[in-house]
Amino acid sequence: MKKRKKSEEGGKVGQERWLLTYADMITLLLALFIVMYSMSKIDAEKFSSVTKALAGQLKGGESIFEKALSSDIIGKQILNLKELRLLQDRMINQIRLENLNRAEAIGISTQIDERGLVIHIEESALFDPGKDELKPEAFAALDLVSKQLKGIQNPIRIEGHTDNTPIKTARFPSNWELSAARAITVVRYLADKHEIDPTKLSALGYGEFRPIANNSTPEGRALNRRVDIVVLSQSEIKKEPSGIPTEFVDIEQSDSSK
Repeated sequence: MKKRKKSEEGGKVGQERWLLTYADMITLLLALFIVMYSMSKIDAEKFSSVTKALAGQLKGGESIFEKALSSDIIGKQILNLKELRLLQDRMINQIRLENLNRAEAIGISTQIDERGLVIHIEESALFDPGKDELKPEAFAALDLVSKQLKGIQNPIRIEGHTDNTPIKTARFPSNWELSAARAITVVRYLADKHEIDPTKLSALGYGEFRPIANNSTPEGRALNRRVDIVVLSQSEIKKEPSGIPTEFVDIEQSDSSK
């Protein structure tokens, strides 16, 4: 009888041992689910914040770039290279929001180089061949760019460029005159229409001598015929003339008072 009792007790213990293994497995699964839930919650929060930011941008609210490049920065200081990159991102996103799939749709492209933020606008978006009057469709492109430049403290240089096809008319004896006239036209539009500080604007005409593509193809010549709007970097600003020295102003004032 004793042997039977012992074997029964041993069998009970053996039968119940699987419960311990099962309990351990349930504990491990619970821990795994807790970890997975916490990770999904973090991702959901990140996703939610990104979704809200994008929704705000699409509804015309404050976007990620607008928060990063706030009014505390624009209008109060010279933008550094990192901030010019944020401005570039904001500009491209704004162009896309204007029901345009790509910046190139209206002949606009951007780049950052040693000069600062360079906004290329193709001739076809602004001018008819050989002319310096803005086309009606040019206003949309310039208005879009100007909206992002309002309040910028960095000097803005407008550069006119042509391809190497010679021009010789009564108004434009060479490509220098044509490119300079186009740059001045854009400067006047930015200052008169959008009230961008004229003391921060300048115009240059480079003619055909600063190409960005090969003039041997029609596509290359089309890229070279452009107006560049350059938001100058801090290093480039140092090369700019600072204005009329004070002593000259004083002399002029004293002379006029005589």
